[in-house]
Amino acid sequence: MPSLTLPECGRYIPPPATDEDLEFADLAIVDLSKAHTPEGRAELYPQLRDALRTYGFVYAINHGYNQAQRDRIFDIANVPFTVVPPDEMKTYAANIEKVGYYAGFKGRQFWKVDAENHVLDQIEHYGINKDVTRRPHPQALRPFLPEIDAFVRHNHFNVVHPILRLLALSLELPEETLVEKHNFDGTGETCARFMKYYRRTKEEEEKSNNVWLKGHTDVGSITILWSQPVGGLQILAPDGRWKWVRHIENALVINTGDMMDFFSGGYYKPTIHRVVQPPEDQRNYDRLSVFFVSMPDDNVRLLPCVESPVLHRLGIQRRCPDEDAPLCAAWRMGRTTMYGRSDLKKGTEHNVEEEVIEGIVVKHYN
Repeated sequence: MPSLTLPECGRYIPPPATDEDLEFADLAIVDLSKAHTPEGRAELYPQLRDALRTYGFVYAINHGYNQAQRDRIFDIANVPFTVVPPDEMKTYAANIEKVGYYAGFKGRQFWKVDAENHVLDQIEHYGINKDVTRRPHPQALRPFLPEIDAFVRHNHFNVVHPILRLLALSLELPEETLVEKHNFDGTGETCARFMKYYRRTKEEEEKSNNVWLKGHTDVGSITILWSQPVGGLQILAPDGRWKWVRHIENALVINTGDMMDFFSGGYYKPTIHRVVQPPEDQRNYDRLSVFFVSMPDDNVRLLPCVESPVLHRLGIQRRCPDEDAPLCAAWRMGRTTMYGRSDLKKGTEHNVEEEVIEGIVVKHYN
């Protein structure tokens, strides 16, 4: 009989939430516990649809992990950055520019934050593929792989799949339409990602106007951020202003990315968001984040779901002709290898820079 005793792990003590008077986005909250029944899904999908088509971000509560389980994941997420020796961590570095995915360790000063002023990122992250055994891991992280595996499966089956079913319903498609493109055992780069944002120098803050990651859209279908108290995440609201995302204890912050834009024919546009310096009362803390990034199987072509009656009524906004639609793997590799590394060109819109991936314009927002 397996032991019920969990391996010992140092506690991560989160900082207090900010008391600053910030302009927060008014994001909807959906109760995922209702997604287990047809009646609940019928109630939820209009809520999710309206939230994602307004702000592109939504909170989810009652997602199946209690507070203690959530806290334990943050304890584990801090291990790569506090326990693993730097020399050992280098041997598990992700070869991002070659392979086009983030599994493994990314050190600081890899991405360009402000190329003109020579400001690079101060972010470390450790990515773990949904198949947690696919790559070796640092010694200190290995005892926690069963818990990480359970966490990955929980996100995939108990959060992402219910969300995909609700999105399919909102498009008046069979519930499993989008789920069938996201198979746990399929070849792909769905992953958990632990990220630590380190405090920067006053000079770096001044040069980059306090921006830590410039405005961007996510590569995949669905991104799940496990809410944590250190502020910094902002979304570009419909009124054109940047608004803060408020921390809600044991909630998930969910947004759609590029690949859902392709599938939905522009019905669900990828959400523009950025990370900035935390509020003044949190500037003495580093920012630990836990993500789950869901992507379709690598061999899925990023075509709109043309059978959707909703898209028939409203029209399809294609990012490219169907015959040129990229495979998931090609889009992921193009976006990932170029992100923060390429020399962006000034776009036609104010404070927008552009690059071209697979023949499609990708925008970055300052």
